[in-house]
Amino acid sequence: MIFFDKVSKQYSPASIALEDVSLSIEPEEFVSLVGQSGAGKTTLIKMLLGEERPTSGKVFFESLDIHNLLPEDMPQIRRRIGAVFQDFRLLPSKTVYENIAFAMESAGMTDEEIEADVSQVLDLVGLRNKISYFPNELSGGEKQRVAIARAIVMRPDVVVADEPTGNLDPINTKEIIALLCKINELGSTVILTTHNKDVINGLKKRVVTMERGRIIRDDKEGRYML
Repeated sequence: MIFFDKVSKQYSPASIALEDVSLSIEPEEFVSLVGQSGAGKTTLIKMLLGEERPTSGKVFFESLDIHNLLPEDMPQIRRRIGAVFQDFRLLPSKTVYENIAFAMESAGMTDEEIEADVSQVLDLVGLRNKISYFPNELSGGEKQRVAIARAIVMRPDVVVADEPTGNLDPINTKEIIALLCKINELGSTVILTTHNKDVINGLKKRVVTMERGRIIRDDKEGRYML
């Protein structure tokens, strides 16, 4: 489904973010990317989301070369890739419902479709009772649940979670990881980046370890080895 083909990213002669990275991710896999800060994990994610272009190499989503697509074709790809970030990225002036519905409105879906789908994902993330709350009225764990609901409401093929538990306590971390596992079981590919050793060791799923812009390990049922 996803293939990074000899991808490199060089910002300057002294700043190399990725160096000759090749990586395949299959449908419905759960893959964790680990490595110290600056290892290249987030740059790799940005390549997939079309936010960064490789200096060399190609990034494929199915048969599509992401960085050869026309700008008007990118929104269609982005609807198939949901993204969750450490800082939540919720719209502060919109309610929980409105934050989740926003992408659906942009895609031209009807009010009836939006109401049905938003209600469904709020049930999945356990926040139906917070539907009219604003982000500043939510805890960190609740904000991340809203962010996950927003990421999955369009039923994406892939969910990218970039350090989603970085600002959360251990209890909320456990709940968010369990939610990502559930989303994976429902059929979405999940790509997780994290520094959390306990999370990685508890998952017992594929672990890709990065160091200085290169992949140094790729283990089917890996552990945090840094």
